[in-house]
Amino acid sequence: MKMTGAVKFTKRPRLRQPLLVVAWPGMGEVAFRAASYLMETLKAEECAAISGQEFFYLFGSVVQEGLLDLPQLPESKFYFWKNKQGKNDLMVFLSNAQPDLSRAENYAREIIQAAKALRVETVVSLASMPQPVDHSQPSRVWYAATCAELKNELAKCGLLLLREGQISGMNGLFLGLAKQAGMKGFCLLGEIPLYTIQIENPKASAVVLEVIGQLLNIKIDVSGLLRQARNMEGEINRLLEFLQLGPQGPAGPIGEEEIEKIKKGLSQLTKLPASVKEKLERMFGEARQDISRAGELKVLLDRWNVYREYEDRFLDLFRKAQDKGN
Repeated sequence: MKMTGAVKFTKRPRLRQPLLVVAWPGMGEVAFRAASYLMETLKAEECAAISGQEFFYLFGSVVQEGLLDLPQLPESKFYFWKNKQGKNDLMVFLSNAQPDLSRAENYAREIIQAAKALRVETVVSLASMPQPVDHSQPSRVWYAATCAELKNELAKCGLLLLREGQISGMNGLFLGLAKQAGMKGFCLLGEIPLYTIQIENPKASAVVLEVIGQLLNIKIDVSGLLRQARNMEGEINRLLEFLQLGPQGPAGPIGEEEIEKIKKGLSQLTKLPASVKEKLERMFGEARQDISRAGELKVLLDRWNVYREYEDRFLDLFRKAQDKGN
């Protein structure tokens, strides 16, 4: 096992002009969901990880069935995929949380150092672009680049130029630090309605991935995300209808029970990529044999926002482990 700073490598892949896509959770989960879907769909292989101890801190405990324990630290991992149809291979860096603000710059520089060790010259960050648009409208993609060359190249893709403004959080900070370190890069921002920034937006994630596919000369099947988007759009329509009329029409306000139903509908995506379903089933099997694998399983369930859907099966793992112990 080799190490570059805080990054531990388990593999050193030989890549051709690799493009690095980085993503963290943010508004509408546009970046995180797009990168997760990309990594799972292409079956990208893990090659390195950053230890969470240096960059994240614990600020609470989790409780399950009345038992309290410390949560696991967030995961930050590198994946790679070899592109047989184009000149650029792909790397994906994915973290399920943003680091402590005071440690964010050092954290980003560790990623940049590792990327340079793998001969990455161009980096891509993903983000959301809240706009005064309706959720039923097609989502557009905005962009900003670190140099005129990339700006002009992206203009040919029919994207919207972000002429001025700010890209907040790690999805924005990383790109600025990468430019400072001599790397080229750009940010793709999926458009989301202003009133849905707290709701996942798979439609925006899908259009961002379509642009990445165009740039890499590969076809990325985003049909799973689009099905999720249609389900989400229907739930938002229901929510708006209730907020306007109340559950019984104009006579009364929306009730707490109905709010919970709508929240549940928004949080449960009914269609996962086949590769994710297969991985979940495999990890459930592994966790039944070795309960220590349950933590990794929980991370994947949270990443795809389906823990509630699998909660009973997940908790059964601990009940069966306890029975074995007795």
